[in-house]
Amino acid sequence: MSDTTSTTAAANPLLDFSDLPRFGEIKPEHVTPALDVLLAAAKAAVDRASAPDTPATWTDVVEALEQDSEKLSRAWGIIGHLNAVADTPELRAAHAENLPRVTEFSASVGQNLALYEKYKAIAAGPDFAGLSAERKKILENSLRDFRLSGAELPEDRKPRFAQLQEEQAALSKAFSDHVLDATNAYAYFVTKESELAGLPEDVIEAAREAAQRESKDGWKFTLHFPSYFPVLQYAEHRPMREAMYRAYVTRASELGATYGDGKPEWDNTANVVEHLQLREEEAKTLGYQNFAEVSLAPKMAESPAQVIAFLEDLAKRARPYAENDWMELRAFAATELGMPELQPWDIAYAAEKLRQKRYSFSENEVKQYFPQEAVLKGLFKVTETLFNVSIRRDEAAVWNPDVRFFRVENKDGTLVAQFYLDLYAREGKRGGAWMDDARSRHKRTQGGVQTPVAYLTCNFSAPVGGKPACFTHDEVITLFHEFGHGLHHMLTRVDELGVSGINGVEWDAVELPSQFMENFCWEWDVLTDMSAHVDTGAPLPRELFDKMLAAKNFQSGLGTLRQIVFSMFDMVLHTSYDPASGTQNVNDVAREINEKFHVIPQAPISRWPNTFSHIFAGGYAAGYYSYKWAEVLSADAYAAFEEAAKLGNGSVLDVQTGTRYRREILEVGGSRPAMDSFKAFRGREPDIDALLRHNGMSGQTLH
Repeated sequence: MSDTTSTTAAANPLLDFSDLPRFGEIKPEHVTPALDVLLAAAKAAVDRASAPDTPATWTDVVEALEQDSEKLSRAWGIIGHLNAVADTPELRAAHAENLPRVTEFSASVGQNLALYEKYKAIAAGPDFAGLSAERKKILENSLRDFRLSGAELPEDRKPRFAQLQEEQAALSKAFSDHVLDATNAYAYFVTKESELAGLPEDVIEAAREAAQRESKDGWKFTLHFPSYFPVLQYAEHRPMREAMYRAYVTRASELGATYGDGKPEWDNTANVVEHLQLREEEAKTLGYQNFAEVSLAPKMAESPAQVIAFLEDLAKRARPYAENDWMELRAFAATELGMPELQPWDIAYAAEKLRQKRYSFSENEVKQYFPQEAVLKGLFKVTETLFNVSIRRDEAAVWNPDVRFFRVENKDGTLVAQFYLDLYAREGKRGGAWMDDARSRHKRTQGGVQTPVAYLTCNFSAPVGGKPACFTHDEVITLFHEFGHGLHHMLTRVDELGVSGINGVEWDAVELPSQFMENFCWEWDVLTDMSAHVDTGAPLPRELFDKMLAAKNFQSGLGTLRQIVFSMFDMVLHTSYDPASGTQNVNDVAREINEKFHVIPQAPISRWPNTFSHIFAGGYAAGYYSYKWAEVLSADAYAAFEEAAKLGNGSVLDVQTGTRYRREILEVGGSRPAMDSFKAFRGREPDIDALLRHNGMSGQTLH
């Protein structure tokens, strides 16, 4: 690092790439000056690489570009991360101000014909044969991405294509901001203790503390999931369930002010239509029939028709189970709960009552056995056992006092990776759970390997009343899911930036390692090491585990059809829906698809597409099917551990199989096609039977 750069980095923490981000020092006013420097450096690197006198070699073009583009990517990643987990008006404004600049630069690189020609020359040159498989894959991916970015378009059409990217980026940010604002704005206050009947104690205590923070009496409930969903699931006070349900499903819509505290400017209806119009224009400009074809170009699936056929086949298999689930739930509600007509705000409540009656336990009872530290201990033990690593606490600057930092080491103590763990929901933090990369593994030009760092983010309930945070079993599964993504990023052995970790992995295969990890949450020998009752310290009783296992696929038919509705809605929007016609809005499309594929009617007021951030703000456009597609891969991969358990000591924590999984799936990252990695691990192509078996839909008798 030069003296000038060192001085700049000292003054602006976003320009310091010597180690981990300097969270705590980063301020909104650092954003624009840092990007001034980084964008200028990246643009200069592009100019040098694409200059006529620059040799078309890996070192002079690809490697030279990586140095400056990686710094820009890391800094912008920090800004985006803070915008998602520590939102403030000032940071939001700084992010919005610079989003067009970063998007414009990215679009200009993708459309740079001279640079595209350099990459083509490298791929066609005499040195190509001597390149590693990883570098060949990077070139292959890059050439495809240049085409999808409009590099081959006539020059007079490139400005409009770049504008399409900028407008879509702005729409995505606005969509996400509207959902967050609409979620934050609503509060339901309870002043009568009788209205809290049925709610778990920790949920009540959290609501009491939330009210106290605002110097108000009573209890405050919000639309953040750890507060909202327990109300739907447990609250006996039906008007409370109804009010919160109506507010939740109308967020960011024209009904937001009617049923909640929404504002007209948060309505995402027009945003969605404009999104779809821009995507369709992008597809047509590139010569594709629809945006789904653009989206699938870098994915495993070959065509929209193949995806739709896959979803229809799965829906057909799941429907009898879903019909049986729905019939049983309605009958139970009518005879046991006095609800002859189940309203939408009754469904989760009735389902929980049925689960308790049938299996003699509640989710809240289970939750007491999963305090945070026990769960983390169990998660780390699974990882350490299977993949021959050690995980321990580490120190780093963080963006919130609740965030923790860890390191992953080889058994000899050498550093493999590090990760931040941000578990709790709070104001200013977007909902959901996700993994993102803080930096990726690659071999530095000045020597040595840069180890990967991951962000692992969830939205669980924070500790209340002086007790540790306890997780529902679903939250435990979510944590394992995100950690699976993290392992894919952190355990890579690939040194080339473009295909290390999750980089370059087909989007519809990226969920394989995450969904794979979920399976361990249903293993007795795993749960015994990660459960300790929050009050007594007693491990999860075998009797309770057996009940959980019996209930594992409770209403799995309904759950499968719900995911198929989301996935099919996504594909229809990006294949056959005409956003310009004005004859049918997207919520009508959602209702039609729900009516065709689901057995539970959709509530007339529901506007769930208006908060479908996965496809309008999260990179899953024409790709939401990936969850079910990858579940086929993950279930079949996990079956290898089940088979090893039968042949070995009865435990799925089989080290030999884990070593092979790490080598063939996790370590190779995106350096080869995902199907090749799967076949290298499994010895064959994936089979859907394991998925159906894991979901209780493989020929079991219906009752």
